[in-house]
Amino acid sequence: MTHISVKVDGTTYEDDVEPRLLLVHYLRDRLGLTGTPVGCDTSNCGACTVELDGAAVKSCTVLAVQADGSEVTTVQGLAHDGEWTGLQRAFHEQHALQCGFCTPGMIMAARDLLREHPHPTPDEVRQGLEGNLCRCTGYQNIVLAVLAASEQEVTA
Repeated sequence: MTHISVKVDGTTYEDDVEPRLLLVHYLRDRLGLTGTPVGCDTSNCGACTVELDGAAVKSCTVLAVQADGSEVTTVQGLAHDGEWTGLQRAFHEQHALQCGFCTPGMIMAARDLLREHPHPTPDEVRQGLEGNLCRCTGYQNIVLAVLAASEQEVTA
């Protein structure tokens, strides 16, 4: 077992973990943060995307021990006092989901994209989200949601 200290969604956790435990499983199974879904466990789908020290990462490719001393933000850590962020509202208003399985990862990847490119073109949105797969929307409304958020200058 390896001792880690990690701040997740503003709360610091001290835990002993197996060195091979994936961050996605630590978040879900140890901390109960089930808003980060386990998709493919192979880094192909992006559903498990979270922020690690401010950068989007696929949490199925990061070991929990690699997050030691770091700050993790999950989709559950975005809303404050029950209020969605502008990006979350844009996803809702643009109907950018159907089943919702990919939505947490899409939102977290979109946050990362908008930090780097506050006013992306539709092609830049598609390119920025290319590591996140959706099986049911056709992506158009996801792109529209990210563009709507960027027009409002909303990145959080």
